Order: sequence, then C-alpha cells, then structure tokens
Amino acid sequence: MSHTTLATVLFLLFVVGTLAITFWASRQNKTAADYYAGGRAFSAAQNGLAIGGDYMSAASFLGIAGLIALYGYDGFLYSIGFLVAWLVALLLVAELMRNSGKYTMADVLAFRMSPRPVRTAAGVSTIVVSIFYLLAQMVGAGALVGLLLGITSDSGKALTIVGVGILMIVYVVVGGMKGTTWVQIVKAVLLMGGATLVTLLVLGKYGFNVSNLLGTAAEQSGKGDSFLNAGQRYGTDAQGIWGKFDLISLGLALVLGTAGLPHILIRFYTVPTAKDARKSVLWGIGIIGTFYLLTLVLGFGAAAMVGSEAIRAENAAGNTAAPQLALAIGNAIFGDVGGTILLAVIAAVAFATILAVVAGLTLASSSSFAHDLYAHVFKRGNVTEKQEILVARISAFVIGAVAIGLGILAQAQNVAFLVALAFAIAASGNLPAILYSLFWKRFNTAGAVASIYGGLVSALVLVIFSPVVSGRPTSLIKDMDFHWFPMENPGLFSIPIGFLCGYIATRMSKEYNESKYAEMEVRSLTGVGAEKASTH
Repeated sequence: MSHTTLATVLFLLFVVGTLAITFWASRQNKTAADYYAGGRAFSAAQNGLAIGGDYMSAASFLGIAGLIALYGYDGFLYSIGFLVAWLVALLLVAELMRNSGKYTMADVLAFRMSPRPVRTAAGVSTIVVSIFYLLAQMVGAGALVGLLLGITSDSGKALTIVGVGILMIVYVVVGGMKGTTWVQIVKAVLLMGGATLVTLLVLGKYGFNVSNLLGTAAEQSGKGDSFLNAGQRYGTDAQGIWGKFDLISLGLALVLGTAGLPHILIRFYTVPTAKDARKSVLWGIGIIGTFYLLTLVLGFGAAAMVGSEAIRAENAAGNTAAPQLALAIGNAIFGDVGGTILLAVIAAVAFATILAVVAGLTLASSSSFAHDLYAHVFKRGNVTEKQEILVARISAFVIGAVAIGLGILAQAQNVAFLVALAFAIAASGNLPAILYSLFWKRFNTAGAVASIYGGLVSALVLVIFSPVVSGRPTSLIKDMDFHWFPMENPGLFSIPIGFLCGYIATRMSKEYNESKYAEMEVRSLTGVGAEKASTH
C-alpha cells in the first residue's frame, strides 16, 4: 500500500470519527449556550486539551518546523513567542473574561458601554482576525495534500482547499461548540502522540545527543554555525535595520496576540467557573509548552535529515518539512514500508490539526456575527435563540467561502508567518480594548471603538502595503509592486496605534459610568453575577 493510499485511509477514518462526534453533539445543542459555549459543561482538563487543540495549528506543526528547518534559530523564535504569549493570557485575561462575559469578546466590552457601536467594532475585528488565521490553515492543507498525493498544479491544491473548507463548515454548522471541542480534544491527543513519536525517533537516531543533531543540521543547511545563530531570516544585510525592527515586531505580535484571539477567548466560556478557566489555561500551557519543545527537534531534524534544498524543492515556504522528516526517519529506521506508514500517520495528524483549528475559527467568527452584529446591532436584541443560531450557521458558510478564496491566493506563503499576521491584527485591534475595558476605570464607548478600528485599520493598511502583498516572488500579488512599508509584520507600529487611539478617544469623550465599572470590576474579580450573565 502506498503512503498516498494509507494516508488517505487514515485521514478518512479521522473524518468519519469526528463527523460521528459532531452529529452526536448536534443532538445535545438545545440552547444558545449549548451551541456557543458547549453548555459550559467541560472540565478544566478537557478545556485545556481543547485549548491546545485550538492553538497548535498548522502554523505550529507545519509552519514552525519548516521555518526552523530553513532558517534555524530565527525559526525557533516563533515557538518561543507562541508559548510566552500564554503567560499574558493567563495572568491578564482568562479568569476576568470568563467572569465578565457570556459568549463572545464583545459581551465584555459592551457591558459598561453603548452596546451597538462596540459590538459592531468587535464583531468586525473578530471576523477579520479569524479570516487571516483561516487563511493560514487553508494554505497548510494545500501544501500537505500536494506532498501526499503528488499534486503539483495550483488547481489541484485549490480543490483540496475547497474540500477542507466544506468539511470545516459541516463541523461548525452541525456540531456547534460541543462538537468542535471534542474534535479539538481528539486532535490534540493525536498531534501530541505523532509529534512525540517522530521526536523520539529523531533523537534516537542521534543517540539522544542534541548537540549531534544541531551540528548535523548546521552542516546540512549549507550555512555552517551561523544557522544556529540569529540573522538568517531577520536582520540580514539585505534587510538592514528594518529586518531587526521586523523581528521586534514579530515578537510583540506573537506575545500580545494570543490574548486577543477570538477563537481562544471563546474557549474561556465553555467551563462552569472562573477557577476552571484558569486551570484550563494551565493545562493548555503544559500541553502547548511540551509541543513547542518538540518543534525544535522536528525543525532541526528536518534540516539534518532532509536538507534545506529538498524541503524548498517540495514547498518553497517550508510547509512540508515535518511530513518529509517523518518519511526520512521512517525510511532510515524501518525501511520503505515504515517510512510510508509514518508519513501517512503524520500527514493524517496534520490534516486533523487543520480541520480542528478551522472549525474553532469558523465558530468564533460566525458566533460573533450572529450574537454581536445580527442579534444586538441589527435586531437590537429582538431575536429568538433559534433565529440567532440559524444566522450563525448561515454566516459559517459565508466566512468559510471567503477563507477558501483567500487560501487559494496565498499558497506561496509560510503558514506560521501568515498566523503571525493574524496575531498582529488581534494584538492591535482586540487587545487594547480588552485591557482598557478590564483595568481602566475611565474607559468609554468612544475609546473602545477607536482602539478597535484604529488598531485594526492600521494593521490592515500596513499589511496591504507591505512585501506580503506585493513586491516579492512570494507575495500574494506577484506581478505588481505597490509596497512602501518595508516590514512584513505590522505589530511594532499598529499595536501602539491601537492603544493610543483608545486613550485619546477616551480622553476626548465625556462619557463615563462609574457604577457600571464598579459592577464589572466586582464581577471580573469575584465571579459574582457571572452566572446571571450566562443565562440572560
């Protein structure tokens, strides 16, 4: 049996299993709380696994391994940034969000402010961030299927992206949060198992001596010891000072972005208490931290055993490094059959990863549209739960279609890099508003709207006029060059703009509701009134 056939069989088994879970979960979805928050019935450990499943995306598994394999130390900075970000989420956001909200980020922001403008801004921001994140998963799906099935044509990869998009829409429309959470739990277990297996095999090959592995990787990279030092991707001579700024920008976006990611924030509402929200983040940090240590071995292992040239030949952005490593280590230890089986297993796990994450993202963005924009802005609260859930399901189709279209355009980009853009936009638009709302007594409606739109628009404008969109062979638009912003990640400029817009607009507006802030402060710190918020 070829690796193509085996991987397809394993993947289909996963799809059938998770679809069964999804249809089972759909029978439990009787209220909006069931659809949006899984009935708030998940334990801290279950939610921690689901957080890991939601967070360890194609960017983590495929993108970071590829970046480390191609750029050495500079690639590992993504792992460090993604992990450190959880300290911000744990210390500043998780428990307070769970106590203050209901289903979405906008519930927290609208609590003590004029709800319609704030919900509109938060809904728009949620959808934009989710689509950027979805874009990365779609690109990962296309690269993975291209490797497995030997598809080299853009049209073949485009069909794959369409297929993944249709599946994710089914998960969300049918299963809601309960089905999506169970898919993420299953996927987290599979991903940790697959990554651990390949890591142990690679370390065993080098006598469990990390120095041997790093030395071989540096040698095979063709760059020598410089491969293990900073400066392969950021801060090169060609980039000059802007390359160093880009590195700082990346770090800021990764560390601050997680606490503003809509699909992560809604996970805090699926547990019964704030204490469980805090515990689930600790579980998530343990799982995610272990995984990012494994990416170090996967990336340098791919550099050592596959080589940069072979990785680039298969996928210029390095998105196939992990599956190529699985084939190489399997062949080296178990022969051709073993390599085929291992590649099939890792490819199926990567598929599972993509499907679980896109389901979570689509759920977050469709929930925000239905709950924030449709129910509270368009209908001013005069809507039944059934109508709201129907709109959420319809919007899942629309958002899925947009993500499919953009995913087809962005096939030349590295998936970890694309996710870093989503983090930058989340940190610029969502985080300032969340932190100001939770901690600044004077914060008001004008400040919330200005911080969201200011951060969001500045990040989007800088991305549009950056080398990501035009001016390079790997840009989204290859035959034009209209870029004037020299950096790939806008976070260094757009995050301060988001905070500054919120501050200035708040000071310029006289609106201030001291009693509402006091009520929110008590609720966020103690949980008193949170259950009432959950049921109304």
